[in-house]
Amino acid sequence: QVQLVESGGGLVQPGGSLRLSCAASGIIFSNYIMAWYRQVPGKQRELVASIATGGRSTYYPDSVKGRFTISRDNAKNTVYLQMNSLKVEDTAVYYCNAKSDYYALAYWGQGTQVTVSS
Repeated sequence: QVQLVESGGGLVQPGGSLRLSCAASGIIFSNYIMAWYRQVPGKQRELVASIATGGRSTYYPDSVKGRFTISRDNAKNTVYLQMNSLKVEDTAVYYCNAKSDYYALAYWGQGTQVTVSS
């Protein structure tokens, strides 16, 4: 079976930092583009960061550029999201996503709550 297991979510003050982890199993991890999405109730799920299979290319929307960093360790089948200078607006459920580089296949983690509040 395919599993994406997330950890690292929680409550943090504005300006603080948090590091999310997503450990994948059941897939050839290095063949998958990895990404983090977030979703607020009533809104569309939005892309936060993505990273190419080899980790050489990354993407961030303007809302998080310069504050968030995505990375991956293919030897550990794990993708990370380092979140710095957190804002209240970053509060959301964050989801790990794995997308096949070759096939129409994608998998999602269970989601982890990130709350930024003073």
